[in-house]
Amino acid sequence: MSLGFRISGRIGKPVAEVFDAVVNPTKLSGYFTTIGGASAPLVAGTTVTWWKSVPVEVDEVTKDKRIVLRWDATDADGKPAYKTRIEMNFEPLEDGGTFVTIAEQGWHDGEVGLKKSYLNCEGWSQMLACMKAYLEYGINLRDGYYRSELKGEPANETNI
Repeated sequence: MSLGFRISGRIGKPVAEVFDAVVNPTKLSGYFTTIGGASAPLVAGTTVTWWKSVPVEVDEVTKDKRIVLRWDATDADGKPAYKTRIEMNFEPLEDGGTFVTIAEQGWHDGEVGLKKSYLNCEGWSQMLACMKAYLEYGINLRDGYYRSELKGEPANETNI
C-alpha cells in the first residue's frame, strides 16, 4: 500500500492567474518558497530547485489545468530513498475563481511514511492558504510562519 493525501480549496482569481502563481518562480517565491526561492519556471522535463536545496522534477505541465511533480521522500535516516508524486489540478469556476486540488502520493507504508506524509500534507495545506492570501489580498502569510523562517532557514521536518 502507498500512502497519500489530497487537499483543495477555492482561490478567488481566474485560473490563468492562479496557475501562473505556481509555475512562475518569482510569484511562487512570494508566498511559498520564500527562503531560497524557486530556481526556474516549471517546465515539463526539467528539474528546478526550491528553497536552494530541494530538487523538484517536473513531469507534466498542462497550461491552466495540471502540474505533475516528483521529489525525494526520505527514509528513517533522512536519506532520499524514493520519489513521491505531486499532482496539482486547476479548475475554473463559474464565479471566476479557481478550485485548486493538490494530491501527493507514494510514501511507503509504515510509521516513517505516515509521519512524512502528514508533514507534507501540512505543508501543502499551508501553501494553498498562503497562495490564496497572496493572490487575493497581496499578503505573504509565509513570512515568519515557521520558527525556522524567523532565523532565515527554510522549514523542514526537523526545525518547524
